[in-house]
Amino acid sequence: MADRRKFLKLSLLTSAAVMAGQRLFGKTDPVTEYKYPLVKDNPIVISTWDFGKEANSAAWTILGKGGRALDAVEKGVMVPEADPNNQSVGLGGRPDRDGRVTLDACIMDENYKCGSVACLEHVVHAISVARMVMEKTPHVMLVGDGALQFALENGFKKENLLTDKSEKEWKEWLKTSKYKPVKNIENILPGSAKNHDTIGMVALDASGNMSGACTTSGMAYKLHGRVGDSPIIGAGLYVDNEVGAATSTGVGEEVIRIVGSHLVVELMRQGMDPETACKKAVERIVTRNPAAAKEVQVGFLALNKKGEYGAYALQEGFSYAVKNGTTEDVFHAKAIYTR
Repeated sequence: MADRRKFLKLSLLTSAAVMAGQRLFGKTDPVTEYKYPLVKDNPIVISTWDFGKEANSAAWTILGKGGRALDAVEKGVMVPEADPNNQSVGLGGRPDRDGRVTLDACIMDENYKCGSVACLEHVVHAISVARMVMEKTPHVMLVGDGALQFALENGFKKENLLTDKSEKEWKEWLKTSKYKPVKNIENILPGSAKNHDTIGMVALDASGNMSGACTTSGMAYKLHGRVGDSPIIGAGLYVDNEVGAATSTGVGEEVIRIVGSHLVVELMRQGMDPETACKKAVERIVTRNPAAAKEVQVGFLALNKKGEYGAYALQEGFSYAVKNGTTEDVFHAKAIYTR
């Protein structure tokens, strides 16, 4: 009995000393260090650009009912894909130099499963083809004619994606264009800031799982066969269910060079909040080539497992949409270069 009382007394003294030491040196229990608790039964979806607000609403019809993030992001990005007035995604997208509308898309779930298509023609919902690649094949990416063949064999409808508006603009561009790569070609277009408005979307569902989707018609009047970052896992999109997810928009070549979305996720793994991680990725583009960075736009958007989100861009003007149980709004990201 005496030994038991001595043990209890020693335990109490030890606990008191540990607590006093924590107060003295400013230490806290690791569980309480987080600003926000893990999101549970409180899903959230975020996406690039103003038109992401409508896409988020579609995603919320699944997330708000406790559905899976993967289903939500697919349904969400299908909205701009089917909008003929959105000339950077899906139907109505601006064509390449040969007048052909080619689409790039990828999707990734909470289990590192992913699917992708690149240079896909004649199918509006490239994101759904990408998901089918993920779920029905042993591959990650299909491209060009192979991607189209796969889509048609799996029930997708072949249709003309070049609308009258986009065709008219392309023919006007042909009057003065030269058939060679042109640096920063997006700046020759009216409203150039809206030229490559890829939609990237990431979501956290009520079960605490994450998924992401990214889809685009790519850079206007590109060389036929050009592929940007959007369908490349790790560049245009990356999901790590332990840490968070990130996506990108802008000139894909710059994102590919730094494997941007994967970089953002890894920086969050190191403890950075989403906005800081996005900023560090943007700064890496600047460090790599300061002159080029001043001439193009790239933006990153990220969401971590705690439901915190953030964005950063090279140039002013990058916006992103957020929807959860209490917020539905569009925000403007901070940028390296300001007017």
